Amino acid sequence: MYKLLKKEQNARRGEFITPHGTVQTPCFMNVATCGAIKGALDAYDLMDIGCQIQLCNTYHLHLRPGDELVREMGGIRRFTGFTGPVLTDSGGFQVFSLAKLRNIKEEGVTFQSHIDGHRIFMGPEESMRIQSNLGSTIAMAFDECVENPAPRAYAEQSCRRTERWLVRCKEEMERLNALPDTLNKKQMLFGINQGCVFDDLRMENMQRIAELDLDGYAIGGLAVGEPTEDMYRIISAVEPYAPADKPRYLMGVGTPVNILEGVWRGVDLFDCVMPSRNARHGHLFTMDGIININNAKYEHDDTPIDAACDCPVCRKHTRAYLRHLFKAKEMLAMRLSVMHNLYFYNHLMVLIRAHLDAGDYERFYLQYREILDRRI
Repeated sequence: MYKLLKKEQNARRGEFITPHGTVQTPCFMNVATCGAIKGALDAYDLMDIGCQIQLCNTYHLHLRPGDELVREMGGIRRFTGFTGPVLTDSGGFQVFSLAKLRNIKEEGVTFQSHIDGHRIFMGPEESMRIQSNLGSTIAMAFDECVENPAPRAYAEQSCRRTERWLVRCKEEMERLNALPDTLNKKQMLFGINQGCVFDDLRMENMQRIAELDLDGYAIGGLAVGEPTEDMYRIISAVEPYAPADKPRYLMGVGTPVNILEGVWRGVDLFDCVMPSRNARHGHLFTMDGIININNAKYEHDDTPIDAACDCPVCRKHTRAYLRHLFKAKEMLAMRLSVMHNLYFYNHLMVLIRAHLDAGDYERFYLQYREILDRRI
């Protein structure tokens, strides 16, 4: 259930009530693809740095260790130790981006594992069964992810197929949630809006999937190489048709400025591998912009990464030490950098919520959209 607390133009301050806890929105979901953050952070680290929702991936967990094993271990929350809500991505994006060979039919997709090449079939029912075995709080519908740009005719055909798949996802989840041995009988389902960069397809698709009265609605198929102006335009186009009483999730987005822009346009939930991926290469986010800790100018710098940051890394370590760890190729370099960046993203959401509460988010948004993505 979503509870709207306050609005500032299209920006929304709310609470998302789930079977595994209440999430303050807007919220950034931290991406633990295989049940762990790349960079040696575990679920307990995530909770310590303010993560509200952990995101794990159906495709990867199905391949290893296997969703049946996770079920045997008590589900993804017990398996990883994360006590809050967990969202599982359906695997659709990975099937279309990682699988070696794939064949799309109405029933679903046959593809080869990117790990060992063995053939796998996944359709709406299979994705729902895997996610039921994982026992996540929120399951994402199985959809077809289309490249941008795509021919309009194919984009429209794909939209209709994704809509039919969504109906099958809903029916299968209702069946699974009614079974006596289901791990999470209150598992929630989010539908995914598709339509490439065609405004009319996007709006029509959102109207159609809104009729299914799902637990939440995502905007998918963006942040895959199209200009950011297209992404912002699509968000604004579909926002009026997204149910106001349900959370809205912009998938795979993004930079700190993407988040500021998404919130301004009415988005509640975000996820992205960017903070952890960039951190592993020494690119660190601060409220003054982005620094590359590998630069020589930080060799003798005894200040923290960000003087305004209260994360465990900034409280204890200097830029000079972190640079040394990267140069020495110490594993600790990645752990500390990832911890800082994820704390930064979670704390940015705290600031966004505070400014929405205070009614001055527009001022904060206009000030920091010119700052957060700049290279220092």
